[in-house]
Amino acid sequence: MAVMKKKGNKGLPPISTASLPDVIFMILFFFMVSTTMRDQELLVRYKLPEATEVQKLAKKSLVSYIHVGSPSLAMQAKFGTAPRIQLNDSYKTTKDILDFCAAERDNLNEVDRASMTICLKADVGSKMGIITDIKQELRRANALKINYAASKSNGY
Repeated sequence: MAVMKKKGNKGLPPISTASLPDVIFMILFFFMVSTTMRDQELLVRYKLPEATEVQKLAKKSLVSYIHVGSPSLAMQAKFGTAPRIQLNDSYKTTKDILDFCAAERDNLNEVDRASMTICLKADVGSKMGIITDIKQELRRANALKINYAASKSNGY
């Protein structure tokens, strides 16, 4: 009988990488579509108060946010630890709320301007004086739809 001898040392065949760029672009496209970008940089720290009756907003595009709380750790050296008001990406005073509401209202369509809502995200330890001042300025700006942000509590 003849002995069969293998010719050459054949290894594993190479893996085809032709479809690899297609897979990478599909994953990239998926994450680009499904990821939301942050609208604003948060300059204040706050812990939302707890509430038992919490509802989600239907149209978040009609909501403008006012953040109230102590400055973030990076900003405390410059601004101290007293509660501050953040409108868009900067610290403002209550006198700037009128201009803020007018600018936010101008950004909306003519039909949606009556449905504009101001969401107040205030720290649970904020003094009621600053909240009252904000509410008074919102009345002067004719922004009468106010939403108070809260986290859902587990029970009473």
